[in-house]
Amino acid sequence: MADPTDTLPEVAFVPPASLADFAAPARAVLPAGVWDFVEGGSGTETTLAANRAALDRVAVLPRVLTGVDIPDTAADLPGGRYAQPVAVAPMAYQKLLHPDGEVALAAAARTAGVPYVASTVASAPLEEVAAAGGDVWFQLYWLRDRDLVADLVDRAHTAGCTALMVTVDVPVLGRRLRDVRNGFTLPPQVTAANLAGGRDDLAHRGAPGTSAVAAHTGAVFQPAMSWADLAWLRERTRLPLVVKGVLDPRDAVRAAETGADAVVVSNHGGRQLDGAPASATVLPDVVTAVGPRCTVLFDGGVRGGTDVLRALALGASGVLVGRPLLWALAAGGRAGAEAALGLLAAELRDALTLAGCADPGAARHLRTLIGG
Repeated sequence: MADPTDTLPEVAFVPPASLADFAAPARAVLPAGVWDFVEGGSGTETTLAANRAALDRVAVLPRVLTGVDIPDTAADLPGGRYAQPVAVAPMAYQKLLHPDGEVALAAAARTAGVPYVASTVASAPLEEVAAAGGDVWFQLYWLRDRDLVADLVDRAHTAGCTALMVTVDVPVLGRRLRDVRNGFTLPPQVTAANLAGGRDDLAHRGAPGTSAVAAHTGAVFQPAMSWADLAWLRERTRLPLVVKGVLDPRDAVRAAETGADAVVVSNHGGRQLDGAPASATVLPDVVTAVGPRCTVLFDGGVRGGTDVLRALALGASGVLVGRPLLWALAAGGRAGAEAALGLLAAELRDALTLAGCADPGAARHLRTLIGG
């Protein structure tokens, strides 16, 4: 006898009304420890909270009678021109959220016409992610094994990546207390797929009161990265070089002088130095300091199109979006991620229209008030 469920129509993914609305269904399907790994910050999570609070304090002065009908959301970022001034932030171990992990999110980014940044500690190999995505940037952590660093850079070239992003704010992993309290470890099926032989066993070896991910990071990451290393990397790659994790304008200037094509103003989503300032607070100073020497991107608390507009008005050329896309991936796989990126595009179009801006470039000329 046939199973009556065989005749039921496939239920399509129904997207929420906002990016924030993806959080609840994601939390409902994820193990508590995985939710905390994604959501948590370091220390008392002061900086994590500050990121969102700082954006909420940014008021944008809209222009009127500008004759804008349907704005063009396209923007130039390192590596090309994209449908939005948005890139998918590098995020580790996405198979924790969904079995298709990085491949699904990269495919969603391809559909949306935005770059996907593949992490060194992805749970799918770079080559698979690059094959699934459109424009893929590779994010590099500095490792103790310089030969492995060189190999990763070469793999990024061979895979057709269009930019190289080096993260410079993780000499050691921030003390993420949720993971410590949970004794968080990676499940056996989730591995650092790009780091064969890179002490991946440590990330699966749990102990009460410790984070196995932090133990793994401590074993393979090089805490003493220097400007000389950045110069070495600049000489080794022909790709646009993006330096992520800059907060002090002096460091942004030096990165530009060392050959960076872009810097990302970021406190790592509040997951590194707790007590560091919110990214939005220091963004204007970084933009002023570097001037035309390199592109400035923003990362930290973006939850919708209005936040993209705020970052542009503060001087950024584009933003990285992180946690909301992991929520969407958990809630609906590739379809969820595509829905989230489509929603972000619609919100940005609305925000640009309401602000009287024909395109993201015009938004960079808007005035802002801090505190509303």
